[in-house]
This record gives sequence, structure tokens and C-alpha cells, in this order.
Amino acid sequence: MDVEVILKIAGIGVLVSVICQILKQSGKEEIATLVSLSGLIVVLAMIVDMISGLFESVGHLFYLF
Repeated sequence: MDVEVILKIAGIGVLVSVICQILKQSGKEEIATLVSLSGLIVVLAMIVDMISGLFESVGHLFYLF
């Protein structure tokens, strides 16, 4: 696993956390929920792309042999 991917996910988590705290302090809990949900969707999209690449690699491995 690449360290770059782990740092991207951690960076997204920190950014979403800071934005959510700022929005909650200003009384906009609904928008904070939407921001946290969008951050989760972005991270899940990254992970699904990685898993897709893994399945593709495994498929090529068995296809060649």
C-alpha cells in the first residue's frame, strides 16, 4: 500500500474534521453533516478505485497462467 494514499485519506479526514467543527460552532449542523458525508464518499471512492485495481491485477495474474 502506498504511503501517499494513506496521507491523502488522513488529510481529507483532518480537513473535513476542521470544517465540521467550524460549521458546528457557527450553528450549521446540517451543513456540517453534509460535509462529513461528502468526505466519506470521497474516501470511499478512492478505496473502491484501489480495490477495482486489485481485482483487475488478480484477474490478469490468473489469465496469464
